[in-house]
Amino acid sequence: MTEEDSLIEYPCDFPVKIMGKATADFTEITLAIVKQHAPDFDHQTMEVRASKNGGYLSLTCTIRATSRPQLDALYQALSDHPAIVVVL
Repeated sequence: MTEEDSLIEYPCDFPVKIMGKATADFTEITLAIVKQHAPDFDHQTMEVRASKNGGYLSLTCTIRATSRPQLDALYQALSDHPAIVVVL
């Protein structure tokens, strides 16, 4: 698939939802990965929600996506990390 085939027009604001166990370093781990692939991401815009019982965290990071390869690499890096359970 090429960028011409994509339904997304780049650059654009693109929300990425990341879920994992609510450990002390989960937010920092996630932020480090996101910043590797989207260096201009403003960490103050990250939305953090705890699960009902507090065992899991859901983070929403809205990045400025510049290309499909950038998004693919970000999703892969997040999915590969053992602390991260789900990436949407």
